[in-house]
Amino acid sequence: MTGVEILGWLAALVGTSLGLPQLVRLVRTRSTAGLSLLAWQAILTLNLIWFVHGVKIGAANMSLPNLLALATTVPVLVLMSRDRGRPLARVLWPSLLGAALLITIDLLTTGGVFGMFSLVPAALANLGQCVEVIRARDVTGLSPVFLVLGLANQLLWLSWAVGISEPSSIISSVAITVIVTFTLVWYTLRRLGLRALWPSSTASVGELVAEAELAADDPAGSTAVS
Repeated sequence: MTGVEILGWLAALVGTSLGLPQLVRLVRTRSTAGLSLLAWQAILTLNLIWFVHGVKIGAANMSLPNLLALATTVPVLVLMSRDRGRPLARVLWPSLLGAALLITIDLLTTGGVFGMFSLVPAALANLGQCVEVIRARDVTGLSPVFLVLGLANQLLWLSWAVGISEPSSIISSVAITVIVTFTLVWYTLRRLGLRALWPSSTASVGELVAEAELAADDPAGSTAVS
């Protein structure tokens, strides 16, 4: 096995386990605070399109992890739909429609065309989570392990893509790596006490429950002064 093949399978291993820490955190905390619904909808699209692209180019290390990743992506979306009070069908259909369009482009084009179009869900996934980390009133529902693994995964995929000169993967990996790095840094700052910028006016059920519990623990602090 060559060095490039080892990189590819390392990326596959990390990619397969990527969503597991986030799913575990959601189950433990029962809070989706800090998670971007748009990001996870885009992740579902990415899992589907890169599975098909991996099959197309004969790269099992690309198709297999994205297929297995559905086992965590879909449950995360189910939990988010419940916490945000949204019908599951409304949560899933944009992902499925986007995947169908991009798979069609992949099957009908060659070269880096698919890579350019795949930047759309990749940007939505990573920019969506980046914006949520900046604006969310609470980020305790977001798993730091998920963010660290996401960065490691992109660096491994970038190294593998450069090694085999695969333009679609190179284009996506470079752009995503930059955004994921920024998100991880900003998340660290939030956990260190940085406040939300332009905080969102909406809150998940988990956030509302947490705020209610905090108010119950500190009734004096929640009493208005007339």
